[in-house]
Amino acid sequence: MQRESLREAILNRRMLICVFTGFTSGLPLYVLIQLVPAWLKVEGVGITEIGFFTLVGFPYTWKFLWSPAMDRYTLPFLGRRRGWMLVTQIALLLSIAAMGLVKPSLSIWTVAGLAAAVAFFSASQDIVLDAYRRELLPDAELGLGNAIHIQAYRLAGLVPGSLGLILADHLPWETVFVIVALFMGVGVVLTFAIGEAIADPHPPRSLREAVVEPFREFVDRKGIAAAALILAFMVLYKFGDNMATALQTPFFLDVGFSMTEVGSIAKIAGLVAVIVGGLAGGVAMIKLGINRALWLFGVVQVVSILGFALLAAVGTNPWLLGFAVAFEYLGVGLGAAALTGFIARTTNPAFAATQFALFTALAAAPRTLANATTGLIVARLGWTNFFLLCTVLAVPGMLLLLKVAPWNADD
Repeated sequence: MQRESLREAILNRRMLICVFTGFTSGLPLYVLIQLVPAWLKVEGVGITEIGFFTLVGFPYTWKFLWSPAMDRYTLPFLGRRRGWMLVTQIALLLSIAAMGLVKPSLSIWTVAGLAAAVAFFSASQDIVLDAYRRELLPDAELGLGNAIHIQAYRLAGLVPGSLGLILADHLPWETVFVIVALFMGVGVVLTFAIGEAIADPHPPRSLREAVVEPFREFVDRKGIAAAALILAFMVLYKFGDNMATALQTPFFLDVGFSMTEVGSIAKIAGLVAVIVGGLAGGVAMIKLGINRALWLFGVVQVVSILGFALLAAVGTNPWLLGFAVAFEYLGVGLGAAALTGFIARTTNPAFAATQFALFTALAAAPRTLANATTGLIVARLGWTNFFLLCTVLAVPGMLLLLKVAPWNADD
């Protein structure tokens, strides 16, 4: 790729939009997987119960069930995609703020209900943001655009996982949740600042067409055997690291770090890694292509899990905490960027919302299904052996690359 075309691919308005879609999409998920577990831990909820609490993430796994409706129907304001963006973002702002009004030790089911609402609205926002991004980016920019989206997605974790934890040492929890919720205003501003990616959209003519055609088109295009392998790969590629990071914040607290140490050392190290990884990984995907990025970034992703195993064995070492988190943010972030680029490439823009929702739901399935048992596994094996198990479980997804994304195959 020539220098001029590389510069054009990086420095354009579409990449800036990807920064904001990533931040807006990532914030509510990290509220659920970082801020809420820390809150429950401080409020005296046991590690096993916190592990089961991740079941509220089921909407991320089943979002393809209602994505056809968001593809088929257009709200009477702002356009086909932006109307749904605004509704889900306002709902997220209100439901996140409401969580802090509840006392977990007295109303754990109310907390679970609010967390499920956050997960539902977050998954619904992901449907429309993913579809918008697929319509916005030309094929040549899918790798970089999705890499930037993923890095901004992880960057959003610094709000609930760093700022939120630090504030929790000084402010009541209800104030912390309100402050974190207000960051959803970034998404609202984005929705009003952009236009529709497709000026003259052609939504499905019926709900039945919106449901059936995306699945039929994918199977017809790939064939049954290849389609099955691709779907299996999407499930398994991030299986190990999703499990490893499911109870990250309770793990740091169990090792002996304070919430301020987790919020400052761990998250600052993550910030540095996410910026470096985002810039280096995004540019590398332009040069490497998506297939080779899946291989190289996948290896880093697998090895990064071992940093947590080492931290569990050594204990409260602030330098090792910073290293383990930075390595994890780099590896998992790169792997997620490559996988999202692969998913976008596999998606037909004509069926963007439903196909993207199905594929990303499959990629999220391990996080929801396996993570629900992580508390039990940790209680049985201990943290060190748990992370070693996660490393082993990351291998099958890498092996499937031989079939779905061979090293020397053209992207």
